Amino acid sequence: MEISAQGCFHEANFIDNNGSLKSIKLPVVQELARQGLKTLPDGFTTAPPDPTLSSKELAFIPAIDVAKLMVGSEPKARAEELAKLASGAKEWGLFLIKNHGIEESLLDEVEAVSKGFFGLSFEEKKASVGTYMSKDNMGYGRNFMEANDHQMVDWVDRLTMKAAPKEADGGLDVWPKTPANFRKTIEEYVEQGRKVCDELMQALAEALSLERQAFLQQYDTKETDITVKVNYYPPCPRPDQALGLPAHSDGTNLTLLMQSGATGGLQALKNNKWMTVAWPHKALLVNVGDLVEIMSNGRYKSAWHRVVTQLEEERISIGLFYRAPPHAVIEPAGDFEGGGFKKVVVGEYLSKLYKTRAIPTLKPALMFAK
Repeated sequence: MEISAQGCFHEANFIDNNGSLKSIKLPVVQELARQGLKTLPDGFTTAPPDPTLSSKELAFIPAIDVAKLMVGSEPKARAEELAKLASGAKEWGLFLIKNHGIEESLLDEVEAVSKGFFGLSFEEKKASVGTYMSKDNMGYGRNFMEANDHQMVDWVDRLTMKAAPKEADGGLDVWPKTPANFRKTIEEYVEQGRKVCDELMQALAEALSLERQAFLQQYDTKETDITVKVNYYPPCPRPDQALGLPAHSDGTNLTLLMQSGATGGLQALKNNKWMTVAWPHKALLVNVGDLVEIMSNGRYKSAWHRVVTQLEEERISIGLFYRAPPHAVIEPAGDFEGGGFKKVVVGEYLSKLYKTRAIPTLKPALMFAK
């Protein structure tokens, strides 16, 4: 079934079966949704329909009180919170956070500018920001397709910006001009989010009875790499046949997430079963990334997760992808030997991760770090 998005297309890169980089034009999902489709275009569907995409079984992940993790907090409460943090990172690779110090008014502004951008027409969005497929897929467009021209297309449009370190965007036009306060708002959120992630990295080390700096001392924290991704998931006519994002783990230390619109879009794999993560609208959620799994020598697990679509509601997620810089060499901290991980250069690991994204097995890239 061929459907046009009325001349609105994104270009997307993919690797063909010969290993060559190619590009194709794909319809803008937001524009397809505005047509009120009853069925999905070719390329967007699973075959046959997947009943697990509408799983009603909820995963209740721990909610961590970040204020109680701080050095100097009441000792008993702090010890209990550290244990809860370790449990979430080991069992799920996911946890919610509260009392994190990021003002609710700033979170409201982040939500407002994200909705404001995706509320623009396609032409206005293209005029507001550039698209750079060859530069880590920055700007407004589609996710990189790390497979071939038979890969199922995700039901998502996205906006991606390199936010840290300073000048990381290389002067590219990746920051929307509309809304006018978009960049200022997101950069303020990045700075506050960085502080939260730094604190969580220290607490995660301490929760394993390591020195608090055991993870952070492996790289220069002034060079921490932070990418911001705003994913827009419009209503989908067949949620049982489409994915917002396929199953994956994040190539990060931590990913800090907030959402707007529909809830129930995030699913995590637990005991070979997909479960919908119970994630209240105003809460922040943290994904443990592959790099923390390596640094903890497998004691913490990166979350294997995916995004499902909704029939009648749109959803926006705003992710801060926080990781050690590409040139950093990371390794397991402490003397725990059970995980089998070794030293790895972050940039080399990420290259391996991108090349293995289409392999339908759990975390294939992590074998590169063993």
